[in-house]
Amino acid sequence: MKPRRTFLIQVAGVSGAAVLGTQAAHAQAMVAENDPQASALGYKADATKVDKTKQPKYAAGQVCSNCAIYQGKPADASGGCPLFAGKAVAAKGWCSAYAKKA
Repeated sequence: MKPRRTFLIQVAGVSGAAVLGTQAAHAQAMVAENDPQASALGYKADATKVDKTKQPKYAAGQVCSNCAIYQGKPADASGGCPLFAGKAVAAKGWCSAYAKKA
């Protein structure tokens, strides 16, 4: 009876590890600045590196985490953005579609 119990415990442990591994695999990939959509919107992963001559709409303090369309939590390092379907943006990033959160 003990070998069966040991087997069931091991199977439960492996199943739990597989679930955790699957959840990690579903984490969103970060959008690259050279992605065509990101380039078109002037996306920068670090808002302090926005070229103000190319992006006159940018103002200090505008970052993805305080944008109306950012889908992450304010404390998250990154979060989803509907403009970059299936990819995450840096919370400290910026793009020309920035709209201040109400």
